[in-house]
Amino acid sequence: MAQYRSFRDVDWPLVAIALILAAIGVLQIFSATHDTRWQDAWWKQIVWIGVGLLLMWIVSLIDYHMLLGQIPMLYVGSVTLLVAVLAVGRLVFGSRRWIRLFGFNFQISEFVKLVIILLVAKYLSELQRNEVSIRDLWKLGGLVFIPAALVIYQPDLGTGLTYLPILAVGVVLAGLPWKYWLAIGIIGLVLVPIAFANLQPYQKGRIVSFLDPERDPQGNGYQLIQSKIAVGAGGTWGKGITKGSQTQLRLLPVPHTDFIFSAFAEEHGFVGVIFVLILYFVLLMQVVQDAQTAPDRAGMYICMGVGALLLFHILVNVGMVVGRMPVTGIPLPLMSYGGSSIWSTFLMLGLANSVRVRRFVN
Repeated sequence: MAQYRSFRDVDWPLVAIALILAAIGVLQIFSATHDTRWQDAWWKQIVWIGVGLLLMWIVSLIDYHMLLGQIPMLYVGSVTLLVAVLAVGRLVFGSRRWIRLFGFNFQISEFVKLVIILLVAKYLSELQRNEVSIRDLWKLGGLVFIPAALVIYQPDLGTGLTYLPILAVGVVLAGLPWKYWLAIGIIGLVLVPIAFANLQPYQKGRIVSFLDPERDPQGNGYQLIQSKIAVGAGGTWGKGITKGSQTQLRLLPVPHTDFIFSAFAEEHGFVGVIFVLILYFVLLMQVVQDAQTAPDRAGMYICMGVGALLLFHILVNVGMVVGRMPVTGIPLPLMSYGGSSIWSTFLMLGLANSVRVRRFVN
C-alpha cells in the first residue's frame, strides 16, 4: 500500500516536463552534431537520460531524512573526491574537472551540488530561532565555500558559483537581517576587484569580451558574436532541424553543450524558444509547489535549493548566449550534452520527488 501511494504521489507533471525537455535536447544534439565527430552524441545522451531516470526513481524511494542524517559522511566524501580530482583528475584544456571511476569519467563537482543542497537544508532546518545569526552565516558559508573553492581552483569558476544560489535562497528563507545583507554587499564590492585580479587569463578575457565582444572578434569575443548571430538568424519560426547556417557550418562553438540554446534558437526560432522557456517555468513552479507541500522545513529547503540551482543554470546559460551574461561553462539543464550534468539534474529532481511522496507523513 505504501509503495502504491508513493508511486501515485510522484510528481508526474515534473517527470513529464523533464522528459520533454530532455527529448528536445536529444533532438538538438542530433542536429548540432550532424556529420561531425560528435555525431554519436545523441544516442549516448539517450542512454544517460535512461540511467538518470533510474537514479531519480531510486532517490525518490529513499527517505530524504535518511540522506540528511548522512550529511557529515557525504560532505567529507565530496571534499575528498574534489581533492582527488585536483590530484589525479584528467587534464583537459588546462583544467582538471573529471575523474575516472568504474570505467566512466565523472565530473564530481556536478554531484557535489546535491550534497550542498542537503547540507544547507540540514543546517537551517535545525536552527532553534527564527533568523540566521552572523555566526550561523559564517559557519554555513564556510562549509559551502570549501567545496566551491576547490572547484574554482580546477579551474571551473562557473560550476563553483552554482553552489552560492543554494546558500543564498536558504538563508533568505531562514531569515537573514537586512544589516547582514548590507554588510555582504559592501564586502562583495570590495572583493570584486581582488577576485578579478586572481582570475585565470581566459576568465578575464571572457568578462572583457562580454562587455565589448567586438574588441576581440576573432578571439575571446568570437563565441558571443557567433551565438548572437545564431539566435537572431532564427527569426520567428527558425530554419529547421539540421538547417541552421551558424550551427551546420560549424561557426557556432560547442553547439551541443554550452551553446545548445543558441543552436536551438537558430533552428526553431522565437516560437521554439518561448515554448522551451515556458517548459522551464512550469518545471520550476512544480518544484516550488513541492516545497509548499513539504511535510517539514528540511523538505522545503531541499526543494527550494533544487529550484534555486535550476533557475541559476537557466538564467546564466540563456543570458550567456544572448550576451547578457559572461560566457561560462554552465550547461542548460536537461538539454546540454553530458552524462554528469544529466545525472545530477535527475538526482536533484529525485530529491524533490522524495519530499513530494512524503508530504502526508506526520
